[in-house]
Amino acid sequence: MVSKTREKLIDVARQLFAKQGVEKTTMNDIAEASDKGRRTIYTYFKNKRDIYNAVIEREADLLVESLRVIASSQLPPVEKLEKFLYQRFEVVREKVHRPDGVKALLSLVDRRVERIRLRAYHLVNQMLQGIIREGVNQGVFDPKQAEALPALLDVALIGADTLYLRDGWEGAGVNPMTFQGQMVSFVIEGLLLEPRESEAAS
Repeated sequence: MVSKTREKLIDVARQLFAKQGVEKTTMNDIAEASDKGRRTIYTYFKNKRDIYNAVIEREADLLVESLRVIASSQLPPVEKLEKFLYQRFEVVREKVHRPDGVKALLSLVDRRVERIRLRAYHLVNQMLQGIIREGVNQGVFDPKQAEALPALLDVALIGADTLYLRDGWEGAGVNPMTFQGQMVSFVIEGLLLEPRESEAAS
C-alpha cells in the first residue's frame, strides 16, 4: 500500500514535470493531480527536489530495465551483445515516442534532467562492459578492441540519442534503422577474433 502510493506520486509528478516544467510545478499541483493531500506527499518526500530526484531515478531505471534482462541472460557473448545493442536503440526510440510527454522531460536543457541520462548511461556502460568481458574471457572478442570499444560506443550512442530527442535523423540524412543495423554489425565484426562462419565461407 505504501509503495503504491509513493509510485503513484512519482508517476503524477513525472507527468506534471514533463507537461509544465519542473519550476512551474508545485507540491499543490502534485497533490491535486494525485488526489492526495499535501500531508501524504510529505510522508514520502521532504520537498519538490526530493520527489524530482525520485522521478529521475525511476526514469533512469526504466530506461535500462529491459537491457538488464539481456545482460544477465545465458546467451553466448556475440548473440548477447547483438541483442543488447539493438534493444539499446529500441529503448530510446520507444521513450521519445511515448505520448505522455517524457520526450519533453528528457529533452530539457537542464543540469538536473541531465542526471537521468548520466545515470542511465552509467548503468548501460557497466552492463556493456560486462558482456564484452565475457566475450574476451571466452576467447571470442579481441582484448585490444574490447578495451577501446566502450568509450567509442558510448559517444556514438549519445549522438544517436540526441538525434532521436531532436527529431534530427532526417536532417542528418540518415535512416535510423539502417544506422543501427550498420553500427551493430560494425561493432560485432570489429570485436570478433575470428569472422563468423557465414562470412568466412563467403
